[in-house]
Amino acid sequence: MSWTEHRIIAFDTETTGLNPFDGDRVIEFGAVELTVDAEYRVTGVKAYDWLIDPEVPIPREVTRVTGIKDEDVAGKPVFAKVAKDVHALLEGAIVVAHNLAFDLAFLRLEFARLDMHWPVTVAEVDTLHISRAKLSDQRKHNLGHVCNLFGVPLDNAHRATDDAEACGRVLMEFARRYNAPMPTTEMIIWADAVGPPPDTGHIGINAEGLPVFLSGEYEGARVDQHADHLAWMTMAIERRDGVWHPRFPPAIHEWAKRWLRARASGRFRASPRGGGPKDWGLDPAPWRA
Repeated sequence: MSWTEHRIIAFDTETTGLNPFDGDRVIEFGAVELTVDAEYRVTGVKAYDWLIDPEVPIPREVTRVTGIKDEDVAGKPVFAKVAKDVHALLEGAIVVAHNLAFDLAFLRLEFARLDMHWPVTVAEVDTLHISRAKLSDQRKHNLGHVCNLFGVPLDNAHRATDDAEACGRVLMEFARRYNAPMPTTEMIIWADAVGPPPDTGHIGINAEGLPVFLSGEYEGARVDQHADHLAWMTMAIERRDGVWHPRFPPAIHEWAKRWLRARASGRFRASPRGGGPKDWGLDPAPWRA
C-alpha cells in the first residue's frame, strides 16, 4: 500500500516552556491533514487548531516568540477537553512533525495525566531527521531554514497550524526531490521514521499501543522504560558452531536504531542509557535552531 493512501497528519505544539517533565504545558495544538497526488504534490489541506488553557501562566519569552498571551487562552478548554479529539486525529495516521520528540514528549505527558496512551500510528516521521540526512551540507535544519531552501511559505512562524502545514509541505518536497519510495514500509526506512516493529517475536505492541518486549528478561515491559536493553539488542552477539553471529535479526536491529534515533532531537543525540526525562535530549531552544 502506498503511504500516500494513508491519512497524513502534520502537527505542531506551542508550549509554556521547554521542559515537559518540569511542569511546562501545551498552549496550542495545530495540525493539518494533507491530500497528495502520485507526484507528492499537495492537493488538499484540512486544518485543525485548538488554543488550550495550560492552567499555568505563559512566560513573557513564550509570548514574545509565539504571540500567545494569557488572555488569549483565558476561557479556552484545558487539554482534557480536547484530548479525545487530538487522539482521534492522530490515531491510525502517518504523523509528521519537525523535531518530533519535543512535541511527542509534551503530548504523551498530557495524555498520561488523563490515563490515556499515545495513539497507535502507521508511522511517526520527523522532518528534522530527514533534513539532517538529505541536507548534510547545511549548518541549520530548523523549519524556517528548510522552508526557505524549498520555497515553502511560512508566513506565521511559531503558530501551531502554520508550522504544521509548512512541515507537511516540507515532507512532500523531500519526498519529491529525494525520490521517496511509495510502499509504506520502504518510506519508513527512507525517512528514518518509526513504524510498527517487525514481526520477529521480539517486540510487539501492547493494548495501550506502546512497543513492548515479547521475550527475554524484560518480557512484557515497555521499550521506552528499558531503552538501554533495546540499544544492547542492536549489538548483542552469540557464538554458534564456533562462529559469532548477531543474536537478533537485522530487521530488529534497524527498527531499534530508528526508534532510538526518533527519541533524540534538537542539536545533540540522546543517550540511550536510561529512557527517562534526561535522555530525551531536547533542544534547549528549538525555535532558535
